[in-house]
Amino acid sequence: MPTQVTMGASLQCSQGVAPSKLIVPPKNRVMADGMGAANIMDKIPIVNIPPFGMCRSMANPQVAAATAAAMGTLTPMACIPMIPSPWMSGSKKVKIANMPALTDKSKCVCAWGGNIKIVQPGGKTVKIT
Repeated sequence: MPTQVTMGASLQCSQGVAPSKLIVPPKNRVMADGMGAANIMDKIPIVNIPPFGMCRSMANPQVAAATAAAMGTLTPMACIPMIPSPWMSGSKKVKIANMPALTDKSKCVCAWGGNIKIVQPGGKTVKIT
């Protein structure tokens, strides 16, 4: 059974070089395990999803330009996530702020080609379907 994702959940991007921590502002007004509970719309870069250190994706214009300037040697650049759509596969039954709750099985995609997954959900005891 999936676990409810909360403030401080550990995230990893397939194109990033460092993990990140989910930020859940108090706008949802729902707590799980004593922390703010997330929904599928908690996907805003910087506000909800901080950078993953450096980005290695050639789809990122900054990386492509730096790599071209380095004569083809991959040159990672600062990560600025670009998340065009909500997290996929939220809870089918549980809603937070009228949106599906975010579970540890949810994923989202960065416009620069990175797949973002939840490594550790933050809370540990609230199981949802």
